[in-house]
Amino acid sequence: MTNQHTLRLEAGTDVAWMLSGPNADNYPLVNQYLGYLADRNYSPRTPRAYGYDLLAFCRWLESRNYVLESVTTNTVLDFMRHCRETSIERRPANVLSMTGKRLDHYSATTINHRLAALTGLFTFRTLREPDLRNPMPSGREARRVSAEERSGLLGHLVRPKRRSVLRLREPRRLPRSLNRRETADLLSSLRTWRDRSLAGLMLLSGLRSGELLTLDVSDVDIGARWIRVLGKGAKERRVPLDVEVAGLIQTYLLTERPESSSTRLFLVAKGPNRGQPLTAAGLRTIFRYHRLKAGVPAGHPHALRHTFGTAMAEAGVDLEVMQALLGHAHVDTTARYIHLAPTHVKAEYDAARTRLRART
Repeated sequence: MTNQHTLRLEAGTDVAWMLSGPNADNYPLVNQYLGYLADRNYSPRTPRAYGYDLLAFCRWLESRNYVLESVTTNTVLDFMRHCRETSIERRPANVLSMTGKRLDHYSATTINHRLAALTGLFTFRTLREPDLRNPMPSGREARRVSAEERSGLLGHLVRPKRRSVLRLREPRRLPRSLNRRETADLLSSLRTWRDRSLAGLMLLSGLRSGELLTLDVSDVDIGARWIRVLGKGAKERRVPLDVEVAGLIQTYLLTERPESSSTRLFLVAKGPNRGQPLTAAGLRTIFRYHRLKAGVPAGHPHALRHTFGTAMAEAGVDLEVMQALLGHAHVDTTARYIHLAPTHVKAEYDAARTRLRART
């Protein structure tokens, strides 16, 4: 039996995730940590994501005949090297990125996410057993304080957390938005009022996929044209609702939405799960079908949100207003959309050059 079959991740009670399988008893610390994340009221997606990262680490430990209790900094470095050199199944090995990096290897973001999971695991162990050494070395302070820490009573005294020196440098790529032709082609392929409402909320209100799926019927005020959105980190915000999208949602509620005991706005319309809340997998399936049908390979759900941000930047909307609309924790994230608005940036540049010439 291979190590892939002796360990797996399964959903436990409530929002907890846990390692299971014949060798799961060798990793009680991992399950205790995942339960700790659930107890701290994190989003259910967080324990799941950390669980898969720790599952990869535990499987690697088993392949090397290591035990979790003997992990040192050198062990973590070996695991990082393994992540950098391992090829991902079903990805072509002869395709390179623009920087010459093979695309069948794990990205720096994936490796850093695994490092974050390990850092959390061993920090949790140190909380319970302070005498044990933490194998994850700490480095310099992060660039800024998180929004949660900054909003506290003594937030002005909080210093940024120290980040691991093992962390890889990540490329800062611009978001990919759709041009007008791609947007029109993708929207024209949508046939149901539900799918048009989904696309409209992302394209004209900037909602994330996860925010769409957690919307309740009561969160949408069609008359006043406001939406109550529960974003990342359980942060609530109000977002304006476009008049055309309000009409789409109203038509969907009156003609298409199946009767259900669920309070969710968007439900499955057909099949054995009819009337159940639409899932993330279901949303991906919808857009996978329509982007292939429309011939828009970049037509992913999040690309519509990026298109909204780019349109706001091109219209000259203030950065703080854009930050509030998009639900970003820091304005630096919002500022990336300025780089996606070449027309707006070029106009400002030309105006500045004209003023400078007038002074000479």
